[in-house]
Amino acid sequence: MKKELQVTELHKEFDALQNIYGSPLLDSIYGAGDIKNPKVCFIFMNPTGRNVASDKNWDGIKSLWLGTKNIWKLFDALGLISPDTYKSIKEQKPKDWTPAFSRSLYEDVASHHVYMTNLGKCTQVDAKPLPNKVFKEYLPLLEKEIALVKPKILITFGNQVSSCILNQNVSVSTCRKQFYEKEIEGHTYKVYPVYYPVGQGMRNIDMAIQDIKEIMEENNV
Repeated sequence: MKKELQVTELHKEFDALQNIYGSPLLDSIYGAGDIKNPKVCFIFMNPTGRNVASDKNWDGIKSLWLGTKNIWKLFDALGLISPDTYKSIKEQKPKDWTPAFSRSLYEDVASHHVYMTNLGKCTQVDAKPLPNKVFKEYLPLLEKEIALVKPKILITFGNQVSSCILNQNVSVSTCRKQFYEKEIEGHTYKVYPVYYPVGQGMRNIDMAIQDIKEIMEENNV
């Protein structure tokens, strides 16, 4: 029996919002990884058409960062994917990614007790920024997702995502390794905003890695 890697009961609701806020040419991208009390949940921004799984003809898991390379440098540096998996990622071109490899990648992520998701699941053709109002439409569903997965801690990437989730202005440069508290369905989660480590944020990836290492050590995860 295959290991469950996604909270599938929310997918229809995510798809309904894709029809409103995403590209009609692309599919939603969902969270994936360890869905039963992972040590950490990483929350990114929103997917783009660079993800090979956003293609409507993709017959495999539709999860974050498939067909891309830069973000996996962070996971490798944190020891959250195996060296062999990272080696395969570096060697493959986007067109070489297969559903089988993509699933094995997320089985690897899950084995390290990690879950990752986007605040917004609406896939865009490009990386044009989304307004806060779109992310706020997704926030109730993200909270349902977190309540179902029940991670130990949350790590939010970037000012916009962190501010929307915490409902206050957050600057990751001034609150490094500090946590905020967020209550979801009667449970209080520690939320750690960190630098966004991809795209223009690649210049900050080393600081993101350093901070996440210390955060995970502090929380024994």
